[in-house]
Amino acid sequence: MTLVQRWRTRGLTVLTYVIVIIYLVPALWMVLTGFKTESQAYSSIPTLLFKPTLSQFKLAFQSGFGGYLTHSLMASLISTGIALVLGIPAAYVMVFHMPYKSSRNTLFFVLSTRFMPFAAIIVPLYILYTHLHLLDTITGLVLVYTSMNLPLIIWMGRSYFLDIPHGIIEASRIDGCSPWQSLLKVALPLSSSGITASALLAIIFAWNDFFFAVNFTFTNVPTLPIMVSSFMTSESLFISKLSALGTLVTIVPVALGLYAQRHLVRGLTAGAVK
Repeated sequence: MTLVQRWRTRGLTVLTYVIVIIYLVPALWMVLTGFKTESQAYSSIPTLLFKPTLSQFKLAFQSGFGGYLTHSLMASLISTGIALVLGIPAAYVMVFHMPYKSSRNTLFFVLSTRFMPFAAIIVPLYILYTHLHLLDTITGLVLVYTSMNLPLIIWMGRSYFLDIPHGIIEASRIDGCSPWQSLLKVALPLSSSGITASALLAIIFAWNDFFFAVNFTFTNVPTLPIMVSSFMTSESLFISKLSALGTLVTIVPVALGLYAQRHLVRGLTAGAVK
């Protein structure tokens, strides 16, 4: 390695650490602030040395955290499950049962549904939900999250299936497997890491959604992002309570990412190199 290459590597390493610090410091400060009182959080001189308290976390649980958590879990998990059931077979058909050009055109059509900003479709979607009585229901959230994540599942699933040699699928068909058996017994096990990564991203996207939740829910099925916003009022901003609740809300996606880190990294890089 030449001197220029060594300095370039060191520079990239330093840049990586700087970016990581930029992302981590606000998150760590949020966690610390959650253990402070409101007076400590509003102090003009930030401090790392303070007597921690769980009062803000207790307040979050006393404010109906369990109900908000249940709604978020139901909407995220059910919508992701439906998106996987619909998207994975669609991706499989696009790769192994469609001409390549037709597959690309179909993929573009599917992805084009995500090109339009959500704000552009909120009014017609709201009117449709009103007529179908889907406002403020888990079913309404599940439908909108499924439609939001389905293009992602199809796109990522297709890239993973493209890594599987057609000969393996053809051999399974010669051995007597039906198309469904080839998908379930051959294609899915070979792309399990990619499917896991797709599912994780879909869950996280649905879990973090605020735009649709704030427009389509009122009192029956509000999700955790709605609970977070409830601590921001015109009279005051409860920084410590917001930090404590934000810490609780981020536990699930962070835990999922740590638990399936190997699948997530392998899945996101699958299909990148042909």
